[in-house]
Amino acid sequence: MANSDVNLSNRYDIIINEIFFTHWSEGLQEFLFDRIELETAAEKHEIKLPKNIGDLIYYFRFRFDLPAKILNTQPHEREWIIELAGKARYRFRLVKKTRILPSENLISIAIPDATPEIIRAYALDDEQALLAIVRYNRLIDIFLGLTTYSLQNHLRTSVKNIGQIEIDELYIGLDRRGCHYVIPVQAKGGKDQIGVVQITQDIAFAAEKFPNMYCKPIAAQFMKEGVIALFELTLEEGQVKVVEERHYRLIPAGQIDSNAVRGYT
Repeated sequence: MANSDVNLSNRYDIIINEIFFTHWSEGLQEFLFDRIELETAAEKHEIKLPKNIGDLIYYFRFRFDLPAKILNTQPHEREWIIELAGKARYRFRLVKKTRILPSENLISIAIPDATPEIIRAYALDDEQALLAIVRYNRLIDIFLGLTTYSLQNHLRTSVKNIGQIEIDELYIGLDRRGCHYVIPVQAKGGKDQIGVVQITQDIAFAAEKFPNMYCKPIAAQFMKEGVIALFELTLEEGQVKVVEERHYRLIPAGQIDSNAVRGYT
């Protein structure tokens, strides 16, 4: 009988530990595993899997740390990530440790809030609310100095040698010289983290689907008191690097401080 008394995090920890230590040995830098192994591990430990098995992988790729037993195998300044490696295949890989967090020292730029109240009232989660706020307030345009258009959100597609991916929102941009840009945006709310995995797949997607356009990967994240941090990111030697970071605070137009506005220049 499946063990339903174990909470979600413990169930996921047991399964991912089983898979990791089935393959891992001292000195190993990476290894592949198949989705079917999640089911095999669950059966072995009599654990009930969610209907969406991929949620377990997403849980560790973007939301929470791997179990302590796995973290203890990490060399100094290295960390394990889980990558997509084709249809129903994944890869554990050691990379340099990277965490992109909003700076506490940046000024918050006041922007007149153009978000319809009804959108704020009915947004279902942090990620959905963040994407809507960024879109209605044209924060991508302001941040990049481009004219941009939302092409699609929650885009599910596939990339060669990676497999199926999801992009939170995809923008197309245009600058004053007529140069075209493809702008994949990832929205981070709650405990989600900005990491190398999603940036890598966003860049790979842009290179495959829009090879003649300049790619500018963007991450948006809620901060305290409703401040929104925007990052332009890139990959350098396999690590996520910040090209630009700005913080925006949305307030009623009547509360904008004219002296502060002049001070932004």
